Amino acid sequence: MKQAWIILAAAWLAACQAAAPADTPAPATEASEAVSEAVSPLAVGMKERVDAMLSSAVARGDIAGGSALVWIDGQEVYFGAFGMADREAGTQMDRATLARLYSMTKPVTGVTLMTLYDKSLFSLDDPLSKYFPEFANTKVYAGLDENGEPVFDPPARAPLVIDLMRHTAGLSNVGDDETVIGDMFRSRRTMRLDQSLSEMAQDISEIPLYYQPGERWLYSPSVDMQAALVEKLSGKPYYEYLKETVLDPLGMSETDYYVPESERGRMMQVYVIHEDGTMEPDPSNDQGMQLPFVHARMTPGGYGLVSTVDDYMKFARMLVNKGELDGVRILKPETVELMGTNHMPDTVKDRYWLPNKGQVGFGLDFAVRHSSPVSDEENYGVPGEFFWDGKASTLFWVDPENKLTAVLFIQVLPFDTTKVQPKFRDAVYGVRNSGLPVD
Repeated sequence: MKQAWIILAAAWLAACQAAAPADTPAPATEASEAVSEAVSPLAVGMKERVDAMLSSAVARGDIAGGSALVWIDGQEVYFGAFGMADREAGTQMDRATLARLYSMTKPVTGVTLMTLYDKSLFSLDDPLSKYFPEFANTKVYAGLDENGEPVFDPPARAPLVIDLMRHTAGLSNVGDDETVIGDMFRSRRTMRLDQSLSEMAQDISEIPLYYQPGERWLYSPSVDMQAALVEKLSGKPYYEYLKETVLDPLGMSETDYYVPESERGRMMQVYVIHEDGTMEPDPSNDQGMQLPFVHARMTPGGYGLVSTVDDYMKFARMLVNKGELDGVRILKPETVELMGTNHMPDTVKDRYWLPNKGQVGFGLDFAVRHSSPVSDEENYGVPGEFFWDGKASTLFWVDPENKLTAVLFIQVLPFDTTKVQPKFRDAVYGVRNSGLPVD
């Protein structure tokens, strides 16, 4: 009996010793670094850089919490989650956390519309009046006369579909527009949640243009008009077509306008950071805050989707793979290239706040980086990159040269007031401060 116990004990010890290396952190880290180095030199040290950046941002109170995900050449090379998704509820950040995308909805809408381009159902040079007849009689605001009355001129040219996709259509940006045009948008409440996209498009097409088409770059409801155009061309409600052609084929099952009550505990809180550095949940209760909790008639093209970091990465990976993911094709390769190409005419000098994003032009629903940064004050990026971000400071980009896609989920207002976005970019590429804490 004693000999049997000795044999059993020896067998148990041998089994434990054989299993130990799999549970030992050091060999696993060495293995992951070897894989990272094989994928891309950019991946070496990325975990330490981005971990340091995100953790220090939480510690400083720049964000309540955040997560980031990076893929290179078909492999995940970084994921990290730090801090709280909702401080008041005591919910920590993790991979299942849901975030409001705000304007990161726009590229999804653009891709959805371009699936119809691939079916030859429209041309980028089509006039908007072909699909929204009221635009045929549109006028352009030209200022006030000597009596303070608004003056309207005929358009120098018709607004085109491509103008919607590069924000040059002449539409008002509403929020900063203190002219009679902005007043018309606000009085009609063109984007209210209880009306449909077709009703919204009708309202917008009846309001004069704010500027001559093609003369300025100005954020506006142009991507919401793209969603209305999807309905016109497909003959289906926008949300239905979006799910059928983009979300479901990519397996983006966590991405939606509406979040069921049972899943709302996974949502990130949106925080407002005040000038004194204090932070509080966004008290505005604006439409972006309301939309995930109501079954609205409005399904905006310009904002409104809620997603997880992994779900949005599927969208980004499809783009870096030239329109295909895991054997499912969403767009033709040449269509993705078209969207990621700068279509901003050199004649457009007034570009609102777009130059704040660095050496960029604009493609079809993406900013496009055409040159390297000229100073350390600019956001870092690689020429050829296309990207966009959201009101609450979320960010994603596609870097075709390095086969890299990155997604950052934070929820702070005003937009990137604590400069987490540029620090994340630096950390991913290992440049400048390389993700080390910076005040």
